[in-house]
Amino acid sequence: MKPRLLPLYLFLACALSTALTPAVLANELPDLGDVAQADMSPALEKRIGEQVLNEIRRDPAWLGDAEVNAYLLRLGNRLAAQSDEARLNVELFALRDPMLNAFAVPGGVIGVHTGLILAAESESELASVMAHEISHVTQHHQARMINKAGQGQIASIAALVVAVLAAQSNPDLAIGAATAGQAVNIQNQLNYTRDFEREADRLGLSLLERAGFDVRGMESFFERLQKYGRLYDNNTPGYLRTHPLTTERLADIGNRIQGRPYKQVADSLEFQLIRAKLRAQEGAAQDAIIYFDTQLKNKTYTGNVAAVHYGLSQSYLRAGNLVMAEKSLATIRQLKVESSLFLTLAAALRMKQNDAPGAVAILRKAYVSYPKERAVVYALVDALLASGQAKEALRITEDDLLSHSSDANAHTLQAKTYAMLGRRLQQHRAQAEAYALSGRLGEAISQLEFAQKAGDGSFYEQSQVDARLREFRARLEEEKKLAKIN
Repeated sequence: MKPRLLPLYLFLACALSTALTPAVLANELPDLGDVAQADMSPALEKRIGEQVLNEIRRDPAWLGDAEVNAYLLRLGNRLAAQSDEARLNVELFALRDPMLNAFAVPGGVIGVHTGLILAAESESELASVMAHEISHVTQHHQARMINKAGQGQIASIAALVVAVLAAQSNPDLAIGAATAGQAVNIQNQLNYTRDFEREADRLGLSLLERAGFDVRGMESFFERLQKYGRLYDNNTPGYLRTHPLTTERLADIGNRIQGRPYKQVADSLEFQLIRAKLRAQEGAAQDAIIYFDTQLKNKTYTGNVAAVHYGLSQSYLRAGNLVMAEKSLATIRQLKVESSLFLTLAAALRMKQNDAPGAVAILRKAYVSYPKERAVVYALVDALLASGQAKEALRITEDDLLSHSSDANAHTLQAKTYAMLGRRLQQHRAQAEAYALSGRLGEAISQLEFAQKAGDGSFYEQSQVDARLREFRARLEEEKKLAKIN
């Protein structure tokens, strides 16, 4: 069986429930609203989210696809902008996992499984799940559970996630590790979280409507998930396991939708392209080719035909058939449809054909048209390095980091650029920044120690390294102290 992450929402709920006493569980739920979040600061929530995210990044299921994650972030921000919480920041990412699931953890960190993205038959359906998760964030549901469990649990959440990752091939083992030797009333805990689920449904519907999506997307997607679960008892969608969907809850969603005017909302091209890209990566490459080719021959596609050709081109690229991949891409050009995803695909084909200068030419134009697209920046720097243009690559990374200083991948690319230029001190310093942003302070410190010994930096550069090293060592000591306290 392919290793996968245990749905974190369920795991956190089970883990937190171990500290709840029967008396606490018997109490009525606290009043809904931000007042219940008073014991946990936004900064503390953010720190927990960062810890969890750093652990997930090390898991094989981490997709790390800049285009997929950028789409999810745009969709998430569109929904979050409609919330009543000022300056809500969310961090969205995809996990390569066929299980239909999504989860949120404190600090606005939201993960979406690729299986759920592919199962959504419309963008409104996908948006409905994300609106639900964002509502968990805005209402601080996880923070409330942690506060009920006691503050002593906070520092252990990241460690619990580590246990999940270590036991990903045996999810039952992970839950067993969290609950062994303790009397846990799972049913009461589920009843506790179902009130949060209903609140997230209600607020999620509001976000959907305000953001311009079809609110019926939530009802249709949940109904399909429920039917799927009934037909396949052993393959109940993970979203139903982690977000218990009762008949009453589904009826409540339907009642809230009744009376609202029907609004047909077309899927965005980006939604269709992202799904096509993910579908091209599923299973065997030949199966993906057949899937898209059959849609074209039988004209069974429901969206933009360019997305089908894009998926076919991606599938051929994956199969190593570059001629057919180029042919499908040429068809897209004839359709006069524009997207940065077409340009990065064209550049990837050039790179596969050992034509780095050709890829650079494509990506330079893409950089002008789509300067904010992270995938374009990453691909351009890689292509410049492959074509021996390290100085231009360095200029691109320097400009990019002025507005994306917290992008660990951008620092890693800059480290590669410095390495090609033979600037060892700066290479290690850039890599140290990348490690620090990924929560790997020990490795960041090692890189800065290498930078100290490089011997090729100016007095000013050496001073910067020394100062940063002192800062990172102090941060590491502070983390160790916090770990001992908790």
